[in-house]
Formats: sequence, structure tokens, C-alpha cells
Amino acid sequence: MSVVSKGLENVIIKVTNLTFIDGEKGILKYRGYNIEDLVNYGSYEETIYLMLYGKLPTKKELNDLREKLNEEYEVPQEVLDSIYLMPRDADAIGLLEVGTAALASIDKNFKWKENDKEKAISIIAKMATLVSNVYRRKEGNKPRIPEPSDSFAKSFLLASLAREPTAEEINAMDKALILYTDHEVPASTTAALVAASTLSDMYSSLTAALAALKGPLHGGAAEEAFKQFVEIGDPNRVEMWFNDKIINQKNRLMGFGHRVYKTYDPRAKIFKKLASTLIERNSEAKKYFEIAQKLEELGIKQFSSKEIYPNTDFYSGIVFYALGFPVYMFTALFALSRTLGWLAHIIEYVEEQHRLIRPRALYVGPEHQEYVPIDKR
Repeated sequence: MSVVSKGLENVIIKVTNLTFIDGEKGILKYRGYNIEDLVNYGSYEETIYLMLYGKLPTKKELNDLREKLNEEYEVPQEVLDSIYLMPRDADAIGLLEVGTAALASIDKNFKWKENDKEKAISIIAKMATLVSNVYRRKEGNKPRIPEPSDSFAKSFLLASLAREPTAEEINAMDKALILYTDHEVPASTTAALVAASTLSDMYSSLTAALAALKGPLHGGAAEEAFKQFVEIGDPNRVEMWFNDKIINQKNRLMGFGHRVYKTYDPRAKIFKKLASTLIERNSEAKKYFEIAQKLEELGIKQFSSKEIYPNTDFYSGIVFYALGFPVYMFTALFALSRTLGWLAHIIEYVEEQHRLIRPRALYVGPEHQEYVPIDKR
């Protein structure tokens, strides 16, 4: 029997070996590995290999992957031009869509099930180039291609910020990439799956994902959470702001609550720790971290009985800000991280369980109406 499920809630669109979530216990695993272990002991490159190939790499496999990434940062000049021809005040995700669609338009020989995983590695590298140049365009800087290095995070930061990142910054960016890699099938991943189910190419599927991410109900949560800290401005104003905006005006506390988690988001705990390692060199970030901590205490006290706790977006913005990125780049940084998850899901779907995604709609309009000529209406 067909059932209407608004928002596709509780609808299982695919089976997966990629990501496991236990929202009651606050557990997140990639291919059976706890997110905490991947962050504490691994690297983003290891996570790339794990998600695409189903196992952790050997030293040789990891070195080969890093070499492949270093070889694939280059993109055609026309693709960069498509970004730099847009005005500086263009939306960051919109610019990323432009660049991704430009790559889709010239990827003429793509065929599914022909070196899909190697293609995904190439795309991940090129997305780093696109995101870096989205930032550089908006800042009024010239195009720059990431340089080869022993770290994807380092290459990306160096190209974006045009300065040598510290070891702490490289570590934080690396861990942020892991934390945002995947989260099952939210709206953007579902959009990518729908596009890929038609056997559209990978870049076009990512463009569909970006279009979904651009919506304020999916992407942008880290930006909105951070804007709260900026609005508060002073740790001494947190309680007054909370009572006015959240209690009295009943506004939503951004960065709190999750559709799946009924407890503290495990990613939020790690982002909080990462933020604490970066703030000592950035007085503004330190101030916002103190504001966030006080706001978290009030939020948990107010909402924990309703199973509403901090989610991954509550502290991630402070990490990105401390790294040197403005608020408008937070969602684009999320997209860079999530590219691996999007690709892993569409490859898994097309290679192992492909079927054109074609749901139905339940018609509830008039059953029969007589056509009335226009001169008699």
C-alpha cells in the first residue's frame, strides 16, 4: 500500500555500508569505525580511502592516494574564468555551483562503472580548487591552484589563505573534513542520488547536491549559529540575550537540535575541542568561543528535557573563523567536506543497487471538470 510520507520521513531510500548513526546514543560511524577514532588517529586522506574502497589504506595505498590528489588540483582556465567573471558579492555556494557545473559541461567522456573511485578522487581535489577560488574571488584576489603537499588540508589552506598554515590549523582543517564527510542521506545527498539515478555524471550530481545545500533549511546552519555569537558580542550579555531572544521571543537557538540525534551530537563534542586548540591566537575567536560555551550551558538547561542538544554546526563555525575564513564561507567549507560523502553514496547506489528514483504523488484535486471556452468564463 502506498503511503504519503511528508519530507520522506522514515522512508529508506537505499541500503548502505557507509555511515551508521544511532541518534539515541549519539554514535556516528563510517564503515564501522567510530568517528572519534577516525578523527583522533587517522587523516582525511585515510577517510577518503575508507569511504571509497571500504577499508583503511596501507602505507603504500595512502601514499598513492596522496599522489593522485596532488596530480588532480588543476582545472581548466575556462572553469576558473566562470567563477572570476561573477561579481565579488555573489553567493559562495552559487559560485561553487557555477564552477561545478562548468566542470560538468566539459566532462564529456564520463561513463559510470569505469574507474568511478579514481574519478571521485580527482573530483575531490578539484573541489578543493573550486572552493579555494570561490573564497579568493570574493576577497578580490587572483586565481590560485593548490600546491602538492603531504596533506590535502594543508594544500587547501595554503591556496586559500595565501600564507603558511600552522600545524594546529592543518590538524583542525583535516579533522573538520572528516567530521563533515558524511551523515547518511540528508537533503543534499538525496538530491545527488536522484540525479545519479538517471545516470547523470558525477559533477552534475554534485551540482544537484549543492543546490539542495544552498537552502536555509539544510546548509547555512553553521553560519546562523555563528551570527548569534556575533550578535551577542560579549560573554556578559549571553544570559540577557538568551532570555530575550530564545525564552521571551521564542526564536530558535541555532546550532541546537537535530532530526536524528536525541542527545549531544558526537561531532559537536569534537568541534568544541578543536575550537579550543585554535582560539588562543585569535582574540575574536576566543571571545566567540566563550559566548558559545555560556550559550550552550543555558541551552542544555532549557532544552535537554526535550532531547535538544548542540549539533555539529554549533562550534564548527568558530573553528572555520579561527582558521581565517569569514562567515560567508562556512557552507562552502561544509560542501568541500561533504563532497566525499556525496560521491561515496552515488557510487554505492549506481554500482550496487541502481534503480531510477521515481516516486509518485497522490492527486487530491477535482476528479472531472468541463472545459469552458475563454469567451464564456
